[in-house]
Amino acid sequence: MERLKIQNKQKKILNQDVTKVAVAYGDGIGPEIMDATLRILNAAGANIQPEKIEIGEKVYLSGNSSGIEKSTWEIINRNKLILKAPITTPQGKGYKSLNVTLRKSLGLFANVRPVIAYAPYVETNFANMDVVIVRENEEDLYAGIEHQQTQDVVQCLKLITRPGCEKIVRYAFEYAKAYGRKKVTCMVKDNIMKLTDGLFHNVFKEIALEYPEIESNSQIIDIGSARLAATPQNYDVIVTSNLYGDIISDIAAEIAGSVGMAGSANIGTNVAMFEAIHGSAPDIAGQKIANPSGLLNAAIMLLSHVGKTQIADTIKNAWLKTLEDGYHTVDVYQENITKEIVSTGEFATRVIENLGKLPKQLKVSKLADGKGEIKIPEYIRKEQHQVLVGVDIFIDWKGKNPNEIGDTLNNIKSFKMKLKMITNRGVKVYPDGLPETYCTDHWRCRFVDIDSKIDGDKIYNEVDFEKIIALQSILHHKGFKVIKTENLYEFDGKRGFSLGQGE
Repeated sequence: MERLKIQNKQKKILNQDVTKVAVAYGDGIGPEIMDATLRILNAAGANIQPEKIEIGEKVYLSGNSSGIEKSTWEIINRNKLILKAPITTPQGKGYKSLNVTLRKSLGLFANVRPVIAYAPYVETNFANMDVVIVRENEEDLYAGIEHQQTQDVVQCLKLITRPGCEKIVRYAFEYAKAYGRKKVTCMVKDNIMKLTDGLFHNVFKEIALEYPEIESNSQIIDIGSARLAATPQNYDVIVTSNLYGDIISDIAAEIAGSVGMAGSANIGTNVAMFEAIHGSAPDIAGQKIANPSGLLNAAIMLLSHVGKTQIADTIKNAWLKTLEDGYHTVDVYQENITKEIVSTGEFATRVIENLGKLPKQLKVSKLADGKGEIKIPEYIRKEQHQVLVGVDIFIDWKGKNPNEIGDTLNNIKSFKMKLKMITNRGVKVYPDGLPETYCTDHWRCRFVDIDSKIDGDKIYNEVDFEKIIALQSILHHKGFKVIKTENLYEFDGKRGFSLGQGE
């Protein structure tokens, strides 16, 4: 059983226990807000032992296109915890996002972003907002698998896996259970992407049954995003896939009052990384006006993660008291609310002075009241009967008349394979396509066994793989440019591929 230890009241962790953390000071305002955050942690007795790591812009510009050195990976694996200030990825030259590299390479499958309104001390229209967004962190379109296939068409593969869905959905329910949350909402787009988002939604419904004490519901991502922006107080925990989660977490942070206030956790089974969600803001670097709150809230999440929840509460409550006292950095300044605009370092000093005090208006932090551990079981694959029933062959063809390519392919004799349909950009254009459908140079040609009698989802005959290879060879010799193939499978008798629009 793999365990992600969030907080455990039965396990007493003494304040003097040293917590070793790999610390990345980052770029732009990163060093300023990291210094402020570490000062507060030290004053609160968190006993953090930082080991500095160099990642980001300097490493990129030294010639390392990944933005991280091999020796840094060793430090991370030794410490198991990362506290990271924002970094800068240089523009152009094909530099890959270091944030994505860290999350995927370290298996940080869950991105957790609590977003809370701090009205009236931080301006917002939603004073009662308190939502946690749990975002799948490793797959989806962020797998970054892209190809240009023809002169007109590029593709990006959306990869959704059952193990990935099970881990993130269960994490959301376990998080809700550990922190006393009442509801988990799943956001998907399975009315269109019936296989990928359909898998995510089906796993959500399966796992929700194991948590009857927690309310569960699902929403289509477009209306869900709109409702989150309009009535965020109606949400508690939201779980969703990578791209959707990236978008709605920023929506939530912005409507709560400031992206600069929110921290996030990236949780894996071996390593966890904690960071602010804002950027490196190089335009204000060195001016000592940056708000350290996002990184401080990330550090509070780190302390909670390792069981130091009492210290986490002490810091969070001191921070809340500082907001109430009206000592604000310039980004959250409000006339008649802000008592004094303070620098990054002065803000940290005010928080330190408030250690041990509680806010009077804002909700007191009680992370130490959390119960139990978040447990993610090891994935067990259930074997399914997989049958090859056809192939989609993608062809680069510059013609415009679908009937021309369709009739030609229909007349090709190839080991009892027949053309079922042709689509262009997902829309069926042969047979019986509409003349208004605009066609590019990218044609999906679906071939099945010649004796298949298809009525809805039934019945495809099994196809020998050698026939598919032979078909591709014939198409090549006939002058067709085959750019990609996708085998069509049934799993336990269910179709494992989408129909064309109009098929």
